[in-house]
Amino acid sequence: MDVDKQETMEETILVGDDLMRGPPSPVIPKEIASHVLEGVELCDGILRNLFLCLQINDIEPFCQDEIVLYRQCAEKRDKEIRERMQDSEYKLGFSMPMEQAKERVTQLQSEVTLLERRMILASGLEGMEGFRQRWSLHGQLEDTRKRLEALNRGMAKRENQSSTGEGSNTAARKRWFFW
Repeated sequence: MDVDKQETMEETILVGDDLMRGPPSPVIPKEIASHVLEGVELCDGILRNLFLCLQINDIEPFCQDEIVLYRQCAEKRDKEIRERMQDSEYKLGFSMPMEQAKERVTQLQSEVTLLERRMILASGLEGMEGFRQRWSLHGQLEDTRKRLEALNRGMAKRENQSSTGEGSNTAARKRWFFW
C-alpha cells in the first residue's frame, strides 16, 4: 500500500466564528422567562469548559471537541427555547383578556418596527462589527415576528371557539398570567 496514493481527508478546524452560524440565541422577554427556561439545559458547564480550554491552550485548534459540544448544545437549547416562547405567546393569546391580548399584539408590532429600523441603520455599518449587529438584529426580528404570529394564532383560535358558541363563557372566566 502506497501512502502517497491514498486520498487525504480534508480536516476542518472550527474557530469561534463558527459558533455564529445560524440564528443567534433568542432574547427571552422577562415576563415569560421563568416558564420558558424551566428545565432547559443552558450549556453553561460546556461553555465554561470551552473557555477553560481556550485559556489553557490559547488557540482554537486545540479545543475542537469543546467547540463542537457547545455548538450542538447551543443549537438544541435555542431550538427548545424558541418553541417554548412561541407556545407561551400562543397560550397568552388564547387565554388573556382580549383587550390585554390586543395591547400585547401592539407591543410586539412596535418591537418588530423598532428592530426593522435598527436593521436598516446597521446595514450602513461595515466590517465584522456591522456583520455581528445585523446577525443579532436579524435573529431578534425573526423571533419577535414568530412570537407575534403565535400570539395572533392563539387569539384567532379563541375567536373561532367563541364564534361557534363553545367556551365563550369559559374563555372570559379563565385566569391568565405571565409565567
